[in-house]
Amino acid sequence: MPKKALVAERRIRVLVAKPGLDGHDRGVLVLARALRDSGMEVIYSGLLPSPEQVARMAVDEDVDVVALSLLNGAHMTAFPKVKRLLERMGGRDILVVGGGIIPEEDKPKLQSMGITGLFGPGSSLEEIVEHVRERVQRERWRD
Repeated sequence: MPKKALVAERRIRVLVAKPGLDGHDRGVLVLARALRDSGMEVIYSGLLPSPEQVARMAVDEDVDVVALSLLNGAHMTAFPKVKRLLERMGGRDILVVGGGIIPEEDKPKLQSMGITGLFGPGSSLEEIVEHVRERVQRERWRD
């Protein structure tokens, strides 16, 4: 079967996670459902995983994307740590998108690390789903 046909049949695999001490899961559960309803395969890490657990789960589950969410202000610590751990554990090609309460001045720093999206409260689910889909097609499934 040609490569393009295989890619067309494959579903995007997303790990949705809230690393560290952030027990607010309503938004991330809504996001998980939106990703699932758009045809993606979604794995939810559960509450309070460490960055190490998130990275290990992402590699073990062979996901395309890790979608991180934090509302507690720890995004400049937890998001880069997950990204570094993915690289160390063999998940260098796993994409990382983020969301939560992220001040504008932190966004360029995270983007320079390859963490994109950085969606905040009020972002449309359609916008987030489309960002994930486009990024996977552009960076993971390119010919």
